Amino acid sequence: MRSYIIHMSSSTARRANAERLLQDLPAAELVEAVDGRDPAQLAGMAVHSGDLHAPAYPFALRPPEIGVFLSHRRCWQKLVESGADFALIAEDDLAVSPDGLARALALVAAHGRPDMYIRLPVKDRERAGRVLARDAEMRLLLPRVIGLQCICQVVGRDAAARLLAATAAIDRPVDTLLQMHWITGQPVHTILPNGNREVAAQIGGSTIQARPSGGRLSREIKRALYRAQLWLRPQH
Repeated sequence: MRSYIIHMSSSTARRANAERLLQDLPAAELVEAVDGRDPAQLAGMAVHSGDLHAPAYPFALRPPEIGVFLSHRRCWQKLVESGADFALIAEDDLAVSPDGLARALALVAAHGRPDMYIRLPVKDRERAGRVLARDAEMRLLLPRVIGLQCICQVVGRDAAARLLAATAAIDRPVDTLLQMHWITGQPVHTILPNGNREVAAQIGGSTIQARPSGGRLSREIKRALYRAQLWLRPQH
């Protein structure tokens, strides 16, 4: 298994952590992140305003979110072209537990298939719809509702090809689109707990989050209504 670490070479604050991940992840390499503010890097990608799929996404897609989405697509493309069965795809604000990662990858080796997308999230928030395998407290599960963030995942080659085909045009962040399994045709599994941590706060903050425009109450209402629609379409 190869590992792809999404990292923008101009991000000096994150460089040390990216280099640490090169040592911590199997057969790792850095993949240059897409700059969502550079029109030249967005050539050929159709970007819509939240209205491409139902339910509609109620917030404007910002340049950093576009860049992250296209960075993940770049990794999916590299995996398909490599011919490997799987790749671990990580963002550069990840910190891993060596023991937890080894156990999680052992579950993938024993139960994974090239048509699977398996999240190793930093937050334990997903409710299991079905548990496929266990290693003590660690579970490989199919969550009812797919969690957010794409900080770490093991992606199968066939899953990567399917996601590339489903995202020739985009209208929402990559983690939000992945929640829409009825659109992508891609089930999303999860391994929890796994020992992963997010260290963005220690290395300069998130590259995505910014103070949103509009009132906070209005945004929270829109977010709650949107999430309620996702709960109506659980994975089985």
